[in-house]
Amino acid sequence: MAVDAAPRPAVTPRAPRKRRSSVGLKLLMAGTGLLLVLFLFAHMAGNLKIFVGADAFDHYAHWLRDIGTPLLPHTWYLWIQRGGLTVAVVGHIAAAVILARRARLARPVRYAHRPKVQGSYAARTMRWGGVIILLFVIFHILDLTTGTVNPVGDAQHPYANVVADFAPSRWYVTLFYTLAIVSVGFHLRHGIFSALRTLGQQTPRGERRARAIALVLSLVLVVGYLSVPFAVTIGAIK
Repeated sequence: MAVDAAPRPAVTPRAPRKRRSSVGLKLLMAGTGLLLVLFLFAHMAGNLKIFVGADAFDHYAHWLRDIGTPLLPHTWYLWIQRGGLTVAVVGHIAAAVILARRARLARPVRYAHRPKVQGSYAARTMRWGGVIILLFVIFHILDLTTGTVNPVGDAQHPYANVVADFAPSRWYVTLFYTLAIVSVGFHLRHGIFSALRTLGQQTPRGERRARAIALVLSLVLVVGYLSVPFAVTIGAIK
């Protein structure tokens, strides 16, 4: 006589849910990264006003503090912007950490003779580049935002702060600034390429287009930011 087998409990499929979660984290990284990139280019455009002259640059810096007035109190816009950027940075880093952890857990077995991953230089340096960028942001705030470590440190004269900051005698500041901006460029190139792939550029033609866009945007950003300290160091801006 045949005996009916006991019914097996239903297994909840978790893999699709995790895949959807990973896609959401990648979209979060792409969205927050796009926000940060837009800020970087807007900030670069403002920095380049220093080539117009001291009056124009100081006027621009003071205008930033007055955005939103009289609806917003003085400097409130800047603090709202800083808060939004902080949230974006935290979300960007958190998504990156979770995705990296999931990638490691997906490969729990370590092979003794596993071949090296042939990633790009930018991809291999994302981690230490992020540390350099974080240290630079902290120094940049203390230097040109609060004026704590700036030789002039006068909020009423931003042009003078920049000129004093990158004077030839402070070559180490310019060197650190250069290292940080180059790290931003590598980070940006890899990040833009990854974001475009996440948003659908996954065909061979799409990947070539994504690589070209990422390279051009990162070069423009690096050249734009480094033009200011180099111009001060060589005496083109006084």
